Amino acid sequence: MKATRAVQKILQYYETDNPGVKGNLCRILMNGKLGGTGKMIILPVDQGFEHGPARSFAPNPAGYDPHYHFKLAINAGLNAFAAPLGMIEAGADTFAGQIPTILKVNSANSLIPSKTPKTQAITACVDDALRLGCSAIGFTIYPGSSMALDMFSEISAMREEAAAKGIPTVIWSYPRGEALDKDGETAADISSYAAQIAALLGAHIIKVKLSTDHLSLAEAKKVYEDHNIDISTQAKRVADVMNSALGGRRIVVFSGGSKKGTDSVYDDARAIRDGGGNGSIIGRNSFQRSYPEALEMLNKLIDIYKSKA
Repeated sequence: MKATRAVQKILQYYETDNPGVKGNLCRILMNGKLGGTGKMIILPVDQGFEHGPARSFAPNPAGYDPHYHFKLAINAGLNAFAAPLGMIEAGADTFAGQIPTILKVNSANSLIPSKTPKTQAITACVDDALRLGCSAIGFTIYPGSSMALDMFSEISAMREEAAAKGIPTVIWSYPRGEALDKDGETAADISSYAAQIAALLGAHIIKVKLSTDHLSLAEAKKVYEDHNIDISTQAKRVADVMNSALGGRRIVVFSGGSKKGTDSVYDDARAIRDGGGNGSIIGRNSFQRSYPEALEMLNKLIDIYKSKA
């Protein structure tokens, strides 16, 4: 399979990476209905760990079966499927080679006391990713938490090992913790800061949340105002995040959050597209719908990223 010019251009941004890392990035970028466009949609199913099984799968009970998610990602023509160790293991043989997989190597859960500093436990390793034929590892960091520096150290070491073995790293960069209030978690300045941190930690693909027009840090707010940084629309805020991802030299996908109306999902995708983002990583907004509804929605999202809707 020959890489398109759009994909070759993206791969050129990763100047020091070895052929293994670039080959796996190429595999993700060239897979599915968006293959070759430089855009991507990834299905992440780590919510059972994070939020519990009923909150995640009861709205669509078929989702209790890991094979359901493999099939949804494959049949919808998505670029990749991301999940924790147990879920990947449950379908790794049946669906081997049919879709690139991303092994989520750390996780938290909602049973941890709320006053505990925000962090995640390492739940898998690079060798697990190799054993299961995964195309990347995924790791969450919480900028804003008192445990953030420990998380940065953990992913720095794991990313070094993964890259040496030809495996790219996806960093979920979610501002959260004692330094931030609820508005701060999705503030425009904080979201862009989170993307910058992930990029500087060496992420090959960055996952962040869509931001609001709120500015959280007084020093940053002054800079945004003095330099007329436009964050008035979602597309403009996406563009600001992309600037923070090394001037757009890193792949950035934006998460969909909890389930919402399809019009909102489509509007988010248009903003990501128009702001220069690389795509969506969309979990509950897809797998909590019935299979036909999810396929219809994902096909529409693909058309949006192809500028057909």
